[in-house]
Amino acid sequence: MAGKLYLIKEGEISLKGGNRNLFEKQLRHNIKNKLRPYHSDITKQKGRLYARFGEEVPEALIEKALKTTPGITGFARAHKAEKSLEGIIAKAKEILPSSSFAAGGSFRVTVKREDKSFPLNSHDMACELADAVFSLFPDMRVDLKHPEHTLTCEIRNDVYLYTGEEKGEGGLPYATAGKGMLLLSGGIDSPVAGYMMAKRGMKLDAIYFHAYPYTSELALDKVKQLASIIAPYLGGLRLFVVPFTDGQLHIRDNGYEEEATLMFRAAMMQTATRIAKENGGIAIVTGEALSQVASQTLDAMSFTDSMTELLVLRPLVGMDKEEIINKAVEIGSYETSILPYEDCCVVFSPKHPVTRPVKEVAKRHFEELQMDSIIDEAVRNTAVYSFDPMGREIKDEN
Repeated sequence: MAGKLYLIKEGEISLKGGNRNLFEKQLRHNIKNKLRPYHSDITKQKGRLYARFGEEVPEALIEKALKTTPGITGFARAHKAEKSLEGIIAKAKEILPSSSFAAGGSFRVTVKREDKSFPLNSHDMACELADAVFSLFPDMRVDLKHPEHTLTCEIRNDVYLYTGEEKGEGGLPYATAGKGMLLLSGGIDSPVAGYMMAKRGMKLDAIYFHAYPYTSELALDKVKQLASIIAPYLGGLRLFVVPFTDGQLHIRDNGYEEEATLMFRAAMMQTATRIAKENGGIAIVTGEALSQVASQTLDAMSFTDSMTELLVLRPLVGMDKEEIINKAVEIGSYETSILPYEDCCVVFSPKHPVTRPVKEVAKRHFEELQMDSIIDEAVRNTAVYSFDPMGREIKDEN
């Protein structure tokens, strides 16, 4: 298959021993799935995947797909060369004039000689390639520590040359570590939490609690936009939008004011558990960080955990806000998260929330609210929005 060739580097997958093939198979599937309907051919050699796409596939689309796919530590547009000194030099001289090297500056040549039967060792091959660079760009200079450009030659079963390697997300391919339900709000934290669990191989659905008209349709649009931003890292996702105005009003009118946030989170846990179990989820993922707000103390989190039999995962629990914000900026969710459309958690927050609830007392107060019928009705009226592996909304399943 002619076309565009990309060399893809694996990271943690290489440590998986006997299960490595399963992880590589899933990674290949994830890449192919992102770029449908375009055809791709992905093969592997030790420590590398090689993906070939047709000339009609835009490079920007390929690179977005690879950059947002966990399991990839790096990738580059690669060029296959004849396995001989003359063939390698000829290919280098062919590709370098249209590469970043044409801008001049400093460079380094890196040679990885996996095939030890190749007659030149890594150092000698690097010297030959450096001479080829100087023959094209005599004003360039070598800088082994901080080069502006790098030419890499990998000598394996075949020979590949590439410049301009891009960093990948690392981690493990999504859909290799079970499925969970992400509690997705309109804030900064929860999209980052979903991204981090996807990097550990988890496949996720997401759930959002909407309290119209106390929260506007713009708040819902904001959450849908966040879902589309993180969907490429998650391999696509479904967003379950739960209408929960009646539930929050019931808690406000019949509970203790200082416990309102706790009671709401308990109801969220029970609702998320219902929907997760109906859709194959075995864990709930939240964006909570210890002591960040009143509902995220150890006592409060212990209480909310008691509302579900599913495992509750908090990937941000030990991070400070600056770390979380930096990660949100990195994945592209931050600017959307700070749009001024409040979610229902904020709108119904009490002025003086309890921070250290007694679990047994809080559980009794929640039982007294008799939320079952309200949760049943909310689940029945839940809307579902789906986003494909590139983040495009594809279907409204209502």
